[in-house]
Amino acid sequence: MGRSIKRRMSGLLLRGGVWHIDKVIHGTRVCESTGTSDLEEAEALLMRRLQAARATRLFGAREEHTFREAATKYLEENQHKRSLERDARALATLDPYIGELPLQRVHHDTLQHFVRARLGAGISPGTINRDLAVVRRILNLCARLWRDAPTCQCKTRHLPRAN
Repeated sequence: MGRSIKRRMSGLLLRGGVWHIDKVIHGTRVCESTGTSDLEEAEALLMRRLQAARATRLFGAREEHTFREAATKYLEENQHKRSLERDARALATLDPYIGELPLQRVHHDTLQHFVRARLGAGISPGTINRDLAVVRRILNLCARLWRDAPTCQCKTRHLPRAN
């Protein structure tokens, strides 16, 4: 009589009914919640993390980041700015439109829905341009300084000012 005992993958720990990943992958410790109590889902997530780390190591593939992640990093790193509250309001307004987009997909055309909605709400072009300036700044930081983020350049145009 053979019993089939399924072993869980190393690097998964059950804490409070939720599986957590705690594993060193190519010299980097990955420690995060899987957000699930299902062992199979947790193993699938761990496998995706392992495959992404392998692709990064072998092929130089970069992890894809969302605009929301970049915006959060921008707000955390610019606590000294006097206009931080204004930038945060602009990003909160933009988030429903581009927050979930990968950084490489944020460009002039993807921002047009935001621009049309704001113009339709009676917001002045100057205010919209200031909101877009924050997006432009974040994308340029991604391209030039934040090397772990995919390379991206902001290609947005200013709206003509209303007289």
